[in-house]
Amino acid sequence: MTRAQDVETGAETESAEVAVATEATAAGVLTSPARTRLPRLRAGGADLLVGLGYLALAAAVLSGQWRDTDSGYLIKSGQDQTMWEWFFAVTAHSVANSQNPLGTDLQNFPAGVNMMANTAMFGVGVPLTPVTLLFGPTVTFVLVLTIGLAGTAFAWYHLFSRELVRSRVAAVIGGLFCGFAPGMISHANAHPNFVVLLLLPIIAGLLIRMTRRAAQPRPRVRDAVILGLLVAMQIALGEEPLLIFALAFGLFALVYYLHAPRAGLRVARMIAPTLVLSAVITLALAEIPLWWQFFGPQSYRSIDHGPMGNDLEALVQFPSESLGGVFAPGQNVAINPTEQNAYFGWPLLLLVVFTVGLLWRDRVVRAAAVVIAVFGVLSLGAVATIGKRPTGIALPWRWAEQVPLLNTVLESRLSMAAIPAIAIVLALASERAVRTWTLSAVDWKPLAWFGALACALLPLIPTILPVVERTPTPDFFADGTVRRYVGDGSVVLVPPPRPPDARGLRWQADADFSFPLAGGYFVGPTGMTKKGIYGPEARPTTALLVQAQDTGVVPRIDADVRARALDDLRFWRADVLVLPATRNGEVLRETVTQLLGFTPTRVEDVWLWDVHTLRASGAVGITPDGS
Repeated sequence: MTRAQDVETGAETESAEVAVATEATAAGVLTSPARTRLPRLRAGGADLLVGLGYLALAAAVLSGQWRDTDSGYLIKSGQDQTMWEWFFAVTAHSVANSQNPLGTDLQNFPAGVNMMANTAMFGVGVPLTPVTLLFGPTVTFVLVLTIGLAGTAFAWYHLFSRELVRSRVAAVIGGLFCGFAPGMISHANAHPNFVVLLLLPIIAGLLIRMTRRAAQPRPRVRDAVILGLLVAMQIALGEEPLLIFALAFGLFALVYYLHAPRAGLRVARMIAPTLVLSAVITLALAEIPLWWQFFGPQSYRSIDHGPMGNDLEALVQFPSESLGGVFAPGQNVAINPTEQNAYFGWPLLLLVVFTVGLLWRDRVVRAAAVVIAVFGVLSLGAVATIGKRPTGIALPWRWAEQVPLLNTVLESRLSMAAIPAIAIVLALASERAVRTWTLSAVDWKPLAWFGALACALLPLIPTILPVVERTPTPDFFADGTVRRYVGDGSVVLVPPPRPPDARGLRWQADADFSFPLAGGYFVGPTGMTKKGIYGPEARPTTALLVQAQDTGVVPRIDADVRARALDDLRFWRADVLVLPATRNGEVLRETVTQLLGFTPTRVEDVWLWDVHTLRASGAVGITPDGS
C-alpha cells in the first residue's frame, strides 16, 4: 500500500505502521512513501540544478559580504562576527602550530577560554584551516554561512524528495523554506552554528532507513557506526540545534504513533539496540571534547541569560531582512537582529492553520502540527509578552527551564523546530495540488493553493544582508610592531575588549596571535558557582576605563584606585597598555596617565604605556603631585 493510498483510504494496518518510517525534522518525523525512483542520471541532474539554485540564493543573500571580504562587516551581527572570525582564526592557528584547539589563553589572559564551551564549530573550523590561513577568517566565516544556508536547504530537499513526496516541486518548496526561513536568515548575520544544519536531515534519513530495516531487535553495526559518526560531527558543529532536533524528533514520533502505540513500541524496541550502540560510539568519539567542555579549564555549569522568549507579535510579523519587513515593518520585538527566530508572518501562519485543518486525517500533518504548536508555545518563554509588555500569563517554559541543559537554551530558538514542520505541511499540500493538476488541468484548487502559497511566502523572501565598512586594524598591530613590546605578558587595550566592543580580537588575529589579550568576548565561568557569563569577570580598571569612555569625563583617581589598578596589571601580567584611535580617546589618555603617573609614548598610530617593569616592581609610577 502506498502512502497516498494510506492517507486517502485511512486503511492503515498495524503491519503497515511498522514498515512506515519516521523522518526526523528539527521539528519532527515524516512517513516514507513507497515511490518509484527516477532514473539515476535524471534524478542526479535535477538534484544538481536544485542545489545550484539554493547556492545561488545563499550567495545572493550574503553578496554584500562576499563583495568585500577585506573590510566588510555584517552590521546586524553586533560583535558576533568578530567573535566567530576569531574562533575560526585561533582554531587555524592552533592546528597550524600543533596546539590544543580545545582551550586557549590568547584572550582572557591569563585564565583563558574554554573553546568547546563556546561553540567554536571545530567541525568546520578544523577542516577549513587552509582556507583561513590562506584567505583570512572573514572568508571562512562567509563561506560557512553560504554553505550552511544552501546545504541545509538541499539536505532537507533531498530527504523530502526521497521519503515524503513524489513531486520534486513540492520537495523544492519544502527545502527552500527549511534553508531560507526567517530564523535561518536572521542567524546568517552572525551565528553559523544555527545555519549549518545539514547533518540533521541526514540523521533523520538514516533513522527512517533504520526503522524500515528493523526486522529483528538486534543492533545493526553499520547503521550504529554511521549514526554515531553523524551525531559526533553535529556535536562539533552545534550542540544546541542538536538538542532541539532531538526533542522535536521525539515529540513527532510520539504523536505519529499515538493512535497505534503497539506499533510504535515495536519499532522502538527493534531499533533500540542500534541506538544504544550508536550512543556508545558517539560518546567514544566525543568523550575528550565533551569532558573538556563540562569539566575542563574555564568550563561553566549553566548560563543565566535572563528572559529570552519570543514576543507573541514575533510570531506574526515579517522579518526585518525580507520584502515584507521592508514594505510592512512591525514593532521591534526581537531580542536582537540575529534572534528573529520566529517571524513567520501572519499570511503563512493562516495558510498553515487552514492546511492542517484540511489535511488533518494525515497523521504526518497531525504530528507536524503538534510540533509547531508545542515548540511555538515553549519559545514564548516563562511569561507571555505582547509588544514587549508582560501579560503575567505563566507558560510551560517556566518549569522546563529548570531542567539541566535546557536551562542553557535561548528559549526563542525553540521556534526554529517549527521550520521543518511547516515545510512538511507545505510540501504535502503542494504534492496534492500537483497531483490534482496532473489529473485535471482545469481544476481550480491547485491554482488556488499555489496562489495562496505565493502570497504567504513572497513577503518572506530574504533581502541582501546589510554590510558596512569596519574600522581598519591599527598599523601598530597590522605590521607586527607590537611584537617588540611584548614579552611573556599581555597587551591591555584601553579599554580591554568585551562583548559590547570586541574589535581588539580582530587586531590580535591580524597580528598573527603574537600576543595574548586581557579581556575578550566569550562565555566563561564567574566566581565559585561557575555560572557562565558573557565576557570576563569585571575588573575595577576595566570598569573605570569604560566609565571614562562612556561619559567623556576623567574619573576621580586616588590612591585606592591606583592600588586596584596595580592589582589588575599584576593579574593580567600586563606588558603594555595600548590606546588606539577611539571614541573619547583624549579622555582615556588622560585617565590612564593619571592612573599610572606617567605619560604615554606615541608609537605609529597608538599611544603606549610600557608597564612590564612597573607591575614587576609593585610601584605605580609617580603621582601627579610629584610624590
